[in-house]
Formats: sequence, structure tokens, C-alpha cells
Amino acid sequence: MRRFLKKMFIVFSKIVLPMFFDKKYLRGRWFENSVKGWSWAWRSVWFQKILGFNRNVPWPVSHQIVVNRSEDIVFDVNDLNNFQRFGNYFQAGYGKIIIGKGTLIAPNVGIITGNHNPCNLEKHLPGKDVIIGEKCWIGMNAVILPGVVLGPRTIVGAGSVVTKSFPEGYCIIAGNPAEVIKKLDCKD
Repeated sequence: MRRFLKKMFIVFSKIVLPMFFDKKYLRGRWFENSVKGWSWAWRSVWFQKILGFNRNVPWPVSHQIVVNRSEDIVFDVNDLNNFQRFGNYFQAGYGKIIIGKGTLIAPNVGIITGNHNPCNLEKHLPGKDVIIGEKCWIGMNAVILPGVVLGPRTIVGAGSVVTKSFPEGYCIIAGNPAEVIKKLDCKD
């Protein structure tokens, strides 16, 4: 009986939820024979489409995060879990945010593509893209600033402020400003 109900829930969700979200985001590991992604989507219908939190985002997003200009955010659909946390701030209004496949983003992370002009806070400086490589891990309360490029398998320590790029990847960075604290010798 339980398997039957699960299957019916998935079938019903596949029919109804594309009315609220772009169908290309309703696939992948969170939706194939799993209720997890469908549950996120149903929750998001209430918070996004009815109450208006992140209303214009075409994929299911937690109401506890902020997504600015979703059209400038690029990610793999299998990594939709990064948008189900709390406290995250994806500010893509001034440049693109590109998140590599397999990257994990912890709660309360800020990824920022634009900054205020320090001489006139009403204006912004020109934005810069933020590019995060594949299989990175961004620790809780980290902030990634405009123009940063992180290579593959870069781990950003909790609470770090990343002000410069680490395009070579395969390292652990931490601190304010973030610096390499360890090189990684990973075998893929």
C-alpha cells in the first residue's frame, strides 16, 4: 500500500507541478523514484507561488533563502538540494553565479556578484561573475565575493570570506580573507 501511495504521489506531482515550475528542474536524482524533490516542490508551491517568497524562481526553492535574478544562476539539476537550506543568499543581479556539478553549499552562505560603491552607497560597482568548480564544498556562514573563481574540489571553511580566486582547486581555504590552509591530493 505504501509503495502504491508513493507511486501515485509521484505521478500526480509529475502532472501538476510543471504548471508551477520549469519542467527541466523537475528531474534528476531528487525526482527519480524519490518523494524528496516532489515534497520540496509542493512546499515551494505554497511559499513561492502563493505567499510570494522567491516567486519568480523557476525551480523549487526554500522560503528561507533569497535568490536574486535566478536567470543568472547556473547549476546542475542534481544539485537542487543547495536551494533547500536556510539563510543562503544568492545575489546574481550583477553577474552570473555558476555552480559546478556535485558542489555542496551549507546554510547561511552568501554568494555575491555585486557590491555597493563605497563613495555612493545608492550605486553599485560593476558586477563580476562568481564561478564555483565541480565537487566543491562551501561551509556554513561563508561569503563568496564578486569575481571569485574556485577550482574543482575547493573546500571553503565555515565562516570564511573569499575575496580572491583559487582557480587551481584541490585545496581547503579558510579565514578572512580566505587563504589556502591545505592542498588536497584527491583521486577522482
